[in-house]
Amino acid sequence: MFSKSVGIDLGTANVLIFVKGQGVILDEPAVVSIDAHTKKCLAVGTEAKQMLGRTPGRIHAIRPLKDGVIADFEVTEMMLQHFMKKLKLKGLFSRPNILICCPSNITSVERKAISDAAYRTGAKRVFIEEEPKVAAVGAKLDISKPTGSMVLDIGGGTTDVAILSLGDIVTSTSLKIAGDTLDTDIIKYVKDTYKLLIGDSTAERIKTTIGTAFMEEGSEDQEIEISGRDLITGLPNSITIKASETEFAMRESLQDIVRACRSVLEQTPPELSADIIVRGIVLTGGGALLRGIDRLIADALNTPVYVAENALTAVAEGTGIMLDNLDYL
Repeated sequence: MFSKSVGIDLGTANVLIFVKGQGVILDEPAVVSIDAHTKKCLAVGTEAKQMLGRTPGRIHAIRPLKDGVIADFEVTEMMLQHFMKKLKLKGLFSRPNILICCPSNITSVERKAISDAAYRTGAKRVFIEEEPKVAAVGAKLDISKPTGSMVLDIGGGTTDVAILSLGDIVTSTSLKIAGDTLDTDIIKYVKDTYKLLIGDSTAERIKTTIGTAFMEEGSEDQEIEISGRDLITGLPNSITIKASETEFAMRESLQDIVRACRSVLEQTPPELSADIIVRGIVLTGGGALLRGIDRLIADALNTPVYVAENALTAVAEGTGIMLDNLDYL
């Protein structure tokens, strides 16, 4: 029996699994619900995400990854084992080769935790690769040549910025400001402005429906109606929020991402900087789909910015290309 080659984009918000020859065959939220008394796993992925903020006392819906790294080792292992079993990736006599992605500036201890979790789920060999490099490969950038490519990968827990040349990272940074932070910004804004308490799921719905990073003059200011708990009366209440308000709510965090891009560009050798002015910056990850984010970064850095066609699956697809070229690792 041949071993399967499996690529895992182990994200804070979502887990994507790529199997060689089949493509991306799983894309589910990184959430596990557990019975607090028996420590038994009740649901994983989409089913568990629907329970977030809605569980009775004895059931806990847990997100085992925080800021791109494993926060709860046992639960991460449970989640990976569930997905491996569901996709039948492990046979009686064959164990898969697994390539997992991690943020670019995690410690060796955090890296080992990711590797251990994969080995304990039954992997034969485990490769750990840095996320921006895999995202660049997945976004169809040729990073093997001596020309500079710049990638901005905005995930759920971390944002990675990297400049690559000759198959490796030249300069990079990783910051813990990403999709989850933007949700928190929206929750805080609604609470301060409207005295209404909303949950993470509602904040995410606002962000994905009308959230905008850059309001162009004359563009339509979309609205959405949301419900939550009124902090003054303690009763349920509904309000209408506009796209321009989301831009205001997320402004500070988005500026931090722009500053991270600027600091990476400042550390880049001038020859590579010249390449990036021509080739532009490629955006990947769920955050790349935020309306107007390409325009915001392009204006701030005076550099062309493109959103990858496969922004959501770029990292998972990149693992597939790298598994085809194991000498690359």
